[in-house]
Amino acid sequence: MELTSRKEKILGLVVEHFIATGEPVGSKFLSDIFDTAISSATIRNEMSDLSVKGYLEQPYTSAGRIPSQRGYRYYIDHLMRRYEPQPSEQYRMLSGLDRTSAQPEKILEDACAILADMTGCAAVATTPLDERTTVSRIELIPLGTNNAMVVLVTSTGVVKTTVCRCYETVEMGDAELFYHIAAADFTGKRAAELNIPRLQTIAASLGDKALAMSPLLVSLYALASSVSDCELISRGETNILRHREYEGRIHELTRLFHSGTALKNVLRHTGDGVNIRIGREAGCRELMDSSVLAVNYEINGQRAGALSLIGPMRMDYARYTAELAFMSRTVSEVFKEAGQG
Repeated sequence: MELTSRKEKILGLVVEHFIATGEPVGSKFLSDIFDTAISSATIRNEMSDLSVKGYLEQPYTSAGRIPSQRGYRYYIDHLMRRYEPQPSEQYRMLSGLDRTSAQPEKILEDACAILADMTGCAAVATTPLDERTTVSRIELIPLGTNNAMVVLVTSTGVVKTTVCRCYETVEMGDAELFYHIAAADFTGKRAAELNIPRLQTIAASLGDKALAMSPLLVSLYALASSVSDCELISRGETNILRHREYEGRIHELTRLFHSGTALKNVLRHTGDGVNIRIGREAGCRELMDSSVLAVNYEINGQRAGALSLIGPMRMDYARYTAELAFMSRTVSEVFKEAGQG
């Protein structure tokens, strides 16, 4: 539903004032700052109509108005002004990433930390996930009696490690057999293809060596499985607990960030550009009073994962959207410089 220009002006002023102050907006305040002579009574009638139409809410009797979820959506879709990150903000994002790191997780951790600090929101990223991701390298590092570290590196640069306890000391012959299996059955294969039936087939072909090699094979399978699904990297979770909108919800929000499944589902459906999902639009019960801003980053010219900001609906959408988009472009460029794009 399109609004008249005057209603749009009023809605925009209410949204921007509420974002800036957190205080309900009254007709007297709007009449004082309106750029044309309109009486408080006229503005009050317009605000009442906006409330009937679902764009504004009145938190309690005789109070001013605040934006509803529908009001925020209209503002974002039709009224939000374009914002360009300031040079100081751009410098902070450009210089804050470790351009020497070959690990996407480290770059994403830096990006989330910067975004969380700049916005006061929680910043969440999903690690690179591509169904075409393959295993590019596997290493075996003996750690003394009966222990060894297994290292798996993917085609997207993700590094996974695990410490494996073996039934006996890993001898030279065992290491050679391990590398032979890794080269023949894991290296160059898509991580998603390395399933239980394949593991059982490999073990069956080893004869009397199957028992000795099984802990290493299970470790390899676990690492391959872990890169077949994205992981969450988050920074600034405690930021949002400082907002009054989240009073009394610390346990609920802690579970949301630590379980990961619900957030992965929200971020998995990020389309082109910066997606803004308000309240119920996120499809997650714990985020009913929140907004989620998300954008994809790229590796090898393909969407690899998402960067996002999570905070109360009362957030500076114009600024945060621009900063998130700039950070996404910067992260993609850093991956390209590192030889991953």
